[in-house]
Amino acid sequence: MSRAEETEAPDTGVPETADTGVPAEKAARPPRANPLWALALFRSELTITLRRWRTLALLGVLALIPILIGIAVRIETSDGGGFGGGRGGEGSGPAFFPQITNNGIFLVFASLAATLPVFLPMVIGVIAGDAIAGEAGSGTLRYLLVAPAGRTRLLLAKFTTTMAFCLIATLVVALSSLVTGALLFPLGDVTLISGITVSFEEALLRALGVAALVALSLVGIATVGLFISTLTNSGIAAMATTVGLVITAQILDTIPQLHAIHPYLFPHFWLSFADLLREPVYWDELVKNLGLQGLYVAVFGSAAWARFTAKDITA
Repeated sequence: MSRAEETEAPDTGVPETADTGVPAEKAARPPRANPLWALALFRSELTITLRRWRTLALLGVLALIPILIGIAVRIETSDGGGFGGGRGGEGSGPAFFPQITNNGIFLVFASLAATLPVFLPMVIGVIAGDAIAGEAGSGTLRYLLVAPAGRTRLLLAKFTTTMAFCLIATLVVALSSLVTGALLFPLGDVTLISGITVSFEEALLRALGVAALVALSLVGIATVGLFISTLTNSGIAAMATTVGLVITAQILDTIPQLHAIHPYLFPHFWLSFADLLREPVYWDELVKNLGLQGLYVAVFGSAAWARFTAKDITA
């Protein structure tokens, strides 16, 4: 018997490819994705999002708002009077505003309270609404769906990028407020809403907690925007629809006759973060807010996945 006959592979009954000798069953099997691919995809999506001029412009506007608020308060109180010109707070905005002149850290809370109802959710709506529809409109979506990315991994990367942007946008407002407050107003021990005075260090920790709560308050509308983004190939239409929903929900939340649906509207508990500035902390509405945002994430996140995985990608 020759050496070739001795080393000949046994016949397994599975056809082999002509070029490689690999069984056809294995050759037809798609390559298994690297577990680190999802992390790399997320990093790539976040980098692309943050490098866009539109994103930088939106973050710049968010950073500018606390500066304008701080300058306005500084000018109005330059004569030694209180904020609001002694009008008893009427038309003076959130309750944190009169405290800014006593302690600059209150500019953080006032700015978050001022931007949360409109500016922050509108910025998040633009980013979330453009996540999928923008790629489809520019014709790059089909190229993102090649292996080993896949639809589920891509949607997850878009989702986590949007969630990360919620935190980034909130921190931009908070950090801009803190720096502006430190430059224009005194800093020191903080008197909480409940009347108890805490150290500046503890107040900073509470400010960080407030920023985290505000970011988590935005995940509901972010997920809704992502779902809307899977329904159309027009990024502008998805962004406009998401922003329109933000405005509509805010209006509905102010109509007393619709009080029955108020607890189910995503912005209803947004300003509950003020309860973190009490001692002891009032957890009731904080927990309700987190639960409501979680419900929106579960419902509209599942809907986005169901729609995107079954969507006919033509662009």
